[in-house]
Amino acid sequence: MIERVIILENVDPVVFFGINNSNIQLLKTLFPKLRIVARGNVIKVIGEEEELVRFEEKIHELEKFSIEMNVLKESDILDIVKGKAPTIVNVDNLIIHGLNGKPILARTANQKKLAEAFDINDMVFAIGPAGSGKTYTAIALAVRALKTKQVRKIILSRPAVEAGEKLGFLPGDMKEKIDPYLQPLYDALEDMIPPLKLKEYLENKIIQIAPLAFMRGRTLNDAVIILDEAQNTTKPQIKMFLTRLGINGKMIITGDITQIDLPHSQPSGLLHAMTVLKHIKGIATVEFNKKDIVRHKLVQRIVEAYEEEKNTNSKSEV
Repeated sequence: MIERVIILENVDPVVFFGINNSNIQLLKTLFPKLRIVARGNVIKVIGEEEELVRFEEKIHELEKFSIEMNVLKESDILDIVKGKAPTIVNVDNLIIHGLNGKPILARTANQKKLAEAFDINDMVFAIGPAGSGKTYTAIALAVRALKTKQVRKIILSRPAVEAGEKLGFLPGDMKEKIDPYLQPLYDALEDMIPPLKLKEYLENKIIQIAPLAFMRGRTLNDAVIILDEAQNTTKPQIKMFLTRLGINGKMIITGDITQIDLPHSQPSGLLHAMTVLKHIKGIATVEFNKKDIVRHKLVQRIVEAYEEEKNTNSKSEV
């Protein structure tokens, strides 16, 4: 009898082993000649070598499937162990599979343009109104790059600029004051990565979420780096951020130039950077519009109403 240890590197144990270890119980039934013990991300197996080799091959097939699909059902295990291809529904414009195998798609023409631009450029500006999916799509692309091992980490950042409220009035220490600004980034990640795996990524700094000020002095290699709400950066801030790009790095800079929260005397660094860098090879710009808004249908109407009011005021001032 031989003992073998199999380490599952990138799966969430809850997804892979199933609720109450139901998937492991099924594997024990399918491999009755083996003694199988699972704990954490480690599987210990005892048995004859030929059966051990077959079991390990199937475990790695199941691991690959669960990483890609973010789900592992009984039917998937049965298909893979029996040598059949699991049933996968092909979905147009798929970026990744989120929790429970939910497909996360490039849902609009400009979201698809962002995905295409990301594939062929090392830096992409994604500009557009609230609700157009630019940040969500950017994070999905970053998660895909991490899962396919194109990069080793994801860096997500935002400027901590108040939208009518003051940081000093928020309760708690600096981290507690800053976290509300970063919550939209956590929300997107929670849609795409199982909770235990996300916690592990955050604890091991494979995924890092930090205010823009914390980027100074760093060189970010082998990473997808996303700057969200970039319209609220100053010229020096965005220059500092853009020059963090390291070897095998990719950047996505998102912003909404209609929602600048800087003082009126302070020009937006995003607008300046787009102008200065527009002719540089390897940098692309994707402009979203109200047709890309994928939140509640009222959001598009709200954006249109504010645009109409702005245009009316502009005409009256002439």
